[in-house]
Amino acid sequence: MAGSTFGERLKMTTFGESHGEAVGVIVEGVTPGVELDEAYIQVQMDRRRPGQSSVTTPRKEYDKIRIVSGTFEGRTTGTPLCILLNNTDMRPSAYDDIKTLYRPGHADFTYEKKYGIRDYRGSGRASGRETAGRVAAGAVARRLLENRSVSVVAYTTEIDGIKCDTFDEAAIESNAVRACDPAAAERMIERIEQLAKDGDSCGGIVECRIRGVAPGLGEPVFDKLDAELAKAMLSIGAIKGIEFGAGFAAAAMRGSQHNDAMDASGFKTNNAGGIIGGISNGADIVFRVAVKPTSSISSVQQTVDGEGNERSIQTIGRHDPCICPRVVPVIEAMACMVIEDYYKRQAALLD
Repeated sequence: MAGSTFGERLKMTTFGESHGEAVGVIVEGVTPGVELDEAYIQVQMDRRRPGQSSVTTPRKEYDKIRIVSGTFEGRTTGTPLCILLNNTDMRPSAYDDIKTLYRPGHADFTYEKKYGIRDYRGSGRASGRETAGRVAAGAVARRLLENRSVSVVAYTTEIDGIKCDTFDEAAIESNAVRACDPAAAERMIERIEQLAKDGDSCGGIVECRIRGVAPGLGEPVFDKLDAELAKAMLSIGAIKGIEFGAGFAAAAMRGSQHNDAMDASGFKTNNAGGIIGGISNGADIVFRVAVKPTSSISSVQQTVDGEGNERSIQTIGRHDPCICPRVVPVIEAMACMVIEDYYKRQAALLD
C-alpha cells in the first residue's frame, strides 16, 4: 500500500491489519554494529500494548516481538531489520453485524471510496493496531539516539478539559494516563471511567520534549525539522493538531515577547520550541499534539450503509475510551524516527 513507508535515511515500512495474522515493520538504514535485542524493544512494546488498565481496551495482545532479520549475535548488521508481532486475540466476528455500515469517525467510508474495498475487521490498516510496528521501529531509533545522548519523553497534559498543574517526570509512568501531574491523573482516570460507562469517549493533549539534539539539524525550506515532526505526528490516526513552543499562543504575543533572546549561555526562553527556520537550535524541542476522542463508542449514532440507506449503529467491542495513555509511546517512537533520520541526513551532507 502506498503511504506505508516513512523516512529518508532511516526508513520504516509497517504492515499488517488489526485482525489479520500479524503486524510488523521493516526498518532500513540502521547503523551496523549497534547492540540491540528483543528485550530492549519489548520495553517500548509493553508501554503501548492493550489491556494495561481500566482506561484502555481490554483486548489481550501481549505484543511479543520477534526480530526475524537484521541482527547477528546481538548487534545490528546494517541490513533491513524486520520485526514481527503475531496477533493472538483477534475477534473479526465482532464486526459481522456492522460490516456494511460506515462507523462515524472511522475511515470506513473514505477507505472504500479510495480502494473500492475495505477490511471491516477493526478498521484493518486504519486501526491503531498499526502503530505497534511504529513503536518497534521507534525503539530501534531510540537505541541509536542513546549513543548521541538524545532523550525523548512524552506525557499527557490534558484529558477532557482536566489539565495538569505541575510537572513531575517521575510520575509519568506511574499512573494509568501517563500524566505529568499525579493529582490531575486521578481526576482524569475517574472521568474516563465514567465516560466509558456512559458509552462515550474523550480526547486530550500530549506534550513531547526532546533533549540533547545538536543545533543544525533540519532543512531550510520544504524539509524543515518541525515540518517533518508535524508530518510524523499527523500520520498517527488519533492526532488532529500540533503546535511547537509557544504554539498558537504566539498569535497573541508581541515580537518583543515571542523572540527568544540570547546571552552567553544560550537562549533565555524557548518560545520557538527548539527549532528556528526549520533547523534545531540546541534548545529542547517541545511540541504538543491534540488527540481526538476515540471514534468507537457504544452510544447509538446515525449513519448510512453501503447502499446509502440511513441506519443506526452501536460500536460494541473492546476499545480505548481515551487514546492518550497508549498514544504516548507512539508519539515518542515517531519523534525518535525523525530525529535519528535527520542526524543521518546531516552526516550525509557533511561527508
